[in-house]
Amino acid sequence: MKSLVFTGLAAAAMVMSAPAFAQNNWNKPTEPFHVAGNIYYVGTEGLGAYLFTGPKGHVLLDGATPQGAPIIEANIAKLGFKLSDVKILLNSHAHFDHSGGLAQLKKDTGAQLAIMEGDVSAIEGGFYLGSEDSKTMGAPPVKVDRVLKDGDKVSLEGIELTANLTPGHSRGCTSWSAKASEAGKTYDVLVFCSATVAANRITPPLQYAGIVEDYRATFAKVKTMKADIPLAPHPEFFGLLEKSAKAKAAKSQAVFVDPGALGTLIAKLENDFETTLKERTAKAQ
Repeated sequence: MKSLVFTGLAAAAMVMSAPAFAQNNWNKPTEPFHVAGNIYYVGTEGLGAYLFTGPKGHVLLDGATPQGAPIIEANIAKLGFKLSDVKILLNSHAHFDHSGGLAQLKKDTGAQLAIMEGDVSAIEGGFYLGSEDSKTMGAPPVKVDRVLKDGDKVSLEGIELTANLTPGHSRGCTSWSAKASEAGKTYDVLVFCSATVAANRITPPLQYAGIVEDYRATFAKVKTMKADIPLAPHPEFFGLLEKSAKAKAAKSQAVFVDPGALGTLIAKLENDFETTLKERTAKAQ
């Protein structure tokens, strides 16, 4: 697990520095796969996207980059689902590697887009909050249909997700919780947004007002959350592609059950944040 955490953090730490930071696998196709219950991975090799399926329509979480949108669409079709049955679009956070494909996906599906209120301005404006003048960090703007608050539910028949505000990485960073039933057992699922510092300014001039307090609140909050099956916008955070290969070989989705992984990741992220804050504060002085 430790090696996977470090791999994930190394990739995420490069996020938002410049166009060249984009990982080689962010826009690389990969086979979609079943996670558990009604949840499927439909993202690229390096950027997660998740399809929650139901009898009256589906919910799609995250849009990868603009180049990743057609990969997501192809993966949905490859699994045997119709793009037109995607009724709701969600996002983990308003950074172009996760929100960049939303405009195309909304156009192609006709789905309603629901976004946490702290990220609405960035999604609709197509910018990175606090770095609005940096066009390389922007994304295609897209209209938000529903503004979410912490604890709001997003539901379709057979699907219910809860929007958990976990800010810092972005002002509206949203970790999505749900239930998944597999082989007679019900599991708590959490698609954890992120809490890396990345390119955020956590010393003056701050990326946005209250960012340091937001990170710390998120660390405290996530420590109380349960995730039998932890998922993330960057699959390497929890070794999802490796788990998929093991699940296929074992013919069992139980491989994705990893209740200790979220706590391990949060402890590392919190330590990294406090270390980075201390170093940047000392340098500024």
